Formats: sequence, structure tokens, C-alpha cells
Amino acid sequence: MSDLPPCPQCQSPYTYQDGLLLVCPECAHEWSPGETGEEEDALVVHDANGNRLQDGDSVVLIKDLKVKGSSTTLKIGTKVSNIRLCEGDHDIDCKVPGVGAMKLKSEFVKKA
Repeated sequence: MSDLPPCPQCQSPYTYQDGLLLVCPECAHEWSPGETGEEEDALVVHDANGNRLQDGDSVVLIKDLKVKGSSTTLKIGTKVSNIRLCEGDHDIDCKVPGVGAMKLKSEFVKKA
């Protein structure tokens, strides 16, 4: 039998080697032998200064932001704790003190 690892996406044992890549015939996934597949699926978000953000980080607003549908404004320097990263245009999901739950763009925050 083959000593090749199963497919990281569908766990199929029928993987084969094609040049430098491993290929799964069932789901057509291709990957390098040393690759686990988790790195390419991870969401990478950077703040305004280029620092990498992770779930649970604290960030500070670097610009006054108007809240859509409301007359309130989030002031510069507002600290937001325990953020969650999500996909899309607004890639930070958080609870802003005094305002509530909302989504922010990472280009308007810096890591605290």
C-alpha cells in the first residue's frame, strides 16, 4: 500500500503523487506534501499599520466613524476588545462600548 497521507479536505485514502504535488481523485484537491491545508484556509486580516489581527484582540479606532442609520459617531481612540474576524468588506465583528454590536473595516483600526 501507499504511504501517502489522506486528502486534507475529504479524507480520501486514494491520494496519488503528480510531480511535486499530491492529488485527491475524489475531490480534485491538490496540495504540497508538507502542507496541512489549514494555513490556506485561515483568514488573514491586517490593521491600518499592517499588524496581523486575530480573534480576541483589542483594537483602537484611528478615525471618527459615523454609524449608519443613527446620529451617533464613534470617536477616534475608542477601544474595542475581544474582536472576531469575519469575511467580507467589513471584516471585524465586535461590540463597541455604548453602541452595541457592529462590524468594522480593518483599515480604520490599529492593534492596541
